[in-house]
Amino acid sequence: MFEEKSVKEISDLMHTDRENGLTEDETRVRLKEYGPNILKEGKKKTPAEAFLEQLNDPLICVLLVAALVSFLLKEVSDAIIIAVVIIVNATVGVIQEGKAQKALESLKKLTSPKAVVRRGGIVREIPAAELVKGDLVILEAGAQVPADLRLVKTWNLKIEESALTGESLPVNKDADFQASGALPVGDRKNEAFMSTLVTGGRGEGIVIGAGMETEIGKIASIINDVPREFTPLQKKLADLGKMLSIVSVLLCVALFVIAVLQKRNILEMLITAISLAVAAVPEGLPAIVTIVLAMSVSKMVKVHTIVRKLPSVETLGAVNVVCSDKTGTLTQNKMTVVKYFINQNVYKSSEAAPDMPDEFLEGMALCNDAVITDKEELGDPTELALLRFAEGYRAKGGASGYTSENAGRSRKEGMEARMPRVQEKAFDSQRKMMTTVHRGPSGFVSYTKGAPEMLLGRCTKILVNGRAQTITDSHRRQIRRAVDDFSAQALRVLAVAVRRGEKDVHEDGLTFVGLAGMIDPVRPEAKAAVERFKEASVRTVMITGDHIDTAFAIARELGIAKKIDECMTGEELENLSDVQLKERLKRTNVFARVSPEHKVRIVKALKETGNIAAMTGDGVNDAPSLKMADIGIAMGVTGTDVAKNAADMILTDDNFATIEKAIEEGRGIYENIKKTVLFLLSSNFGEIITMFAAVIMGMASPLKASHILWINLITDSLPALALGVDKNDKEALMKRPPRKAKEGLFANGGITCTVFYGCLIAAISLTAFLKLPWEILAQQQKAFTLANISGVFQSAEILARAQTYAFTVLGMSQLFHALGMKDVHTSVFSRKRDFNPVMLAAFGVGFFLQAAVTEVPYLTVLFGTAALSIREWGALIVLAAFPVLAHEIFVLLGIVEKEGETGEDRADSKPGTRRRQFGKGLR
Repeated sequence: MFEEKSVKEISDLMHTDRENGLTEDETRVRLKEYGPNILKEGKKKTPAEAFLEQLNDPLICVLLVAALVSFLLKEVSDAIIIAVVIIVNATVGVIQEGKAQKALESLKKLTSPKAVVRRGGIVREIPAAELVKGDLVILEAGAQVPADLRLVKTWNLKIEESALTGESLPVNKDADFQASGALPVGDRKNEAFMSTLVTGGRGEGIVIGAGMETEIGKIASIINDVPREFTPLQKKLADLGKMLSIVSVLLCVALFVIAVLQKRNILEMLITAISLAVAAVPEGLPAIVTIVLAMSVSKMVKVHTIVRKLPSVETLGAVNVVCSDKTGTLTQNKMTVVKYFINQNVYKSSEAAPDMPDEFLEGMALCNDAVITDKEELGDPTELALLRFAEGYRAKGGASGYTSENAGRSRKEGMEARMPRVQEKAFDSQRKMMTTVHRGPSGFVSYTKGAPEMLLGRCTKILVNGRAQTITDSHRRQIRRAVDDFSAQALRVLAVAVRRGEKDVHEDGLTFVGLAGMIDPVRPEAKAAVERFKEASVRTVMITGDHIDTAFAIARELGIAKKIDECMTGEELENLSDVQLKERLKRTNVFARVSPEHKVRIVKALKETGNIAAMTGDGVNDAPSLKMADIGIAMGVTGTDVAKNAADMILTDDNFATIEKAIEEGRGIYENIKKTVLFLLSSNFGEIITMFAAVIMGMASPLKASHILWINLITDSLPALALGVDKNDKEALMKRPPRKAKEGLFANGGITCTVFYGCLIAAISLTAFLKLPWEILAQQQKAFTLANISGVFQSAEILARAQTYAFTVLGMSQLFHALGMKDVHTSVFSRKRDFNPVMLAAFGVGFFLQAAVTEVPYLTVLFGTAALSIREWGALIVLAAFPVLAHEIFVLLGIVEKEGETGEDRADSKPGTRRRQFGKGLR
């Protein structure tokens, strides 16, 4: 609303003397009433709260109950083992995710620590935190704006607002500008905003917003208001935890009913119930997933990506929309001359003109306040672009060098030494020109640069091939056609003219020299990345605060949009309902002139329409949408601290193409995690079936709770970890569309795989458990009945040995099962398989540890096992190998899909037959 008011209205509204400012007494009153000019901090979690938050998980709750009941039943060893598992999982979670949200602290760092004010007519410097609404602030070039201001005086004031608005060029500010209606932040020429930078000129303004009332404060509020989002994998694991919790409760209830019906010992059945509850929960799963994600972080570093939040790694694999800021992400955030017009011809910046006039390069370099040194570049981006072109241009060799590496960097210094500046007339928004006068070897010469439409009317001559001619209507038409052509390509166009023989500044009777067309160019690698995204069925959407013409020109060059109707402005978006916006999203790939709130709304709408959205950005204005997105990606080099701390991951090379590599890595990681989850669940399902089947048949429990915990934490976890770091065919992964947002872990044959291998593992484990009773009853020539089996198990020694058999087969069968799960499509002996040394190590170590439980005296006492003979080991290994044997049979018979087959069942090579989809979803 302040942009609509005049200077007098603002000073009256804020009760401020626009010449002398507030009095000291009034500022003290206002500071006490409104508080300091700082951003409020969000509530931080204590370490204890962070630890307790990790325990708020259905899987952990089941284990807590199991530990408590074990302790009450004096099963101390089981209770201790379960408690250790819980503490380790929670600690790992706190360490990996314990970084508190630092976005607000970074926002505070962006605010200027000092401010120059006029109070009671006296100019003084004060801490920016002491500013109050109504204060009169003085701005100079190089200063950071300390609060939101309504400008009351401006002298060629230019402010760089890209971090807030996304617009790459500095904005010319005008205190006398008065809007006829509400305007977006980027169009408020009579206001300056906290954290933006003064690049030129001077100004004075009255504080209209301080602290959280500033535009940057509003962004801070948005960041606070954006709820914490969970990744797809976190949501699926949470759903899995709830399901397993329900299964555990139902199993315990069923066991209680069975105990009553079978008139069994209630305490004994409680211990068995604990074992079943433990069997239903894959204790190692949270730790394994965390470890796999943590190990993947080192892989991501190799592709120039720093991961701040571990679960975001797997989210990359599901991303189907990448929303990207334009400035600094898809473009270089470096204005560059890309075309120029001289001698009545248009040239690309990479071309050398046959007769490049010295006046063109001299005008660019001398009528210019920018400075380039070996260490830094200072000045207006437009002037820097002209200077880079002038200093880097090589008349010989046919190339224009406008990068900071060129050896021609001292050209301007040499020109200024030879032709020192003696007079100047600075640029202003009314004239739209700048003129400097220089003393040269042949007399005085002045150079003027500015808007073509303003400068062309002041030209009476034109320089063509080194000769000044009278400018004709034909010349003017040709120049205007060039301007129109440059403008149609969204280039910022400046004209250069010269005048000789006058010491004073004159801006008429000029000789037209040429035109320069500039733009913030696209990153060379961004176009290829967009194309690769298309191949991977990932859509790219540009969201920028820049003008729609510029945005469309860049989007068209990148292949993001082909027609202007694929673009939408923030003003249009404001007039759409949420339903209308979701409909427009289907055909809109470019959003221009948008605010931070608009960005959040766009990302939210994409997510609500079933997309997994990634958002890239580098500015303060990107932070809320980075946090709202399924995965926020900040630029590491040019990005602000706010953007980095709001993001899930940071690109250390600011390369848009790096996102494609990260997505490729993320897809592979998800495939591995899915294999790991299905492997663990099929193993746990085998444990449940083994236990429940024995109880229903009235037999003793084949496994103790400590046995199950050992298998879940050791024998399961080692091969699961190996599956988690397995290699994948990344090229094949990137030719498939991303998985759907609602696709579950059991989709595409996963549940069939889990149930089958679970039943197979249960069958061989029960076979091992009943092996000893069968041999004893056979020797005694007794029938193999439940009653006789129960009689055999009356002997504690025989029961312990039978449980050892079941325990050993169950543990080792899962080692063999992991070999097949590495790739369900190929034989374990196939040369097509990539060698996985971690899997080989996991198999060997797992086998050794499983043997240690039955052979090391201390461990046999702790786990209640019995030592086995070599003959017993041989028989048990044969039983344990059945999962890998089944895998080989499936591959041989072609029951699983071959690699590359997707979608519905494929027709087999034989007419009339169909191939099953068993294991399809594991690739």
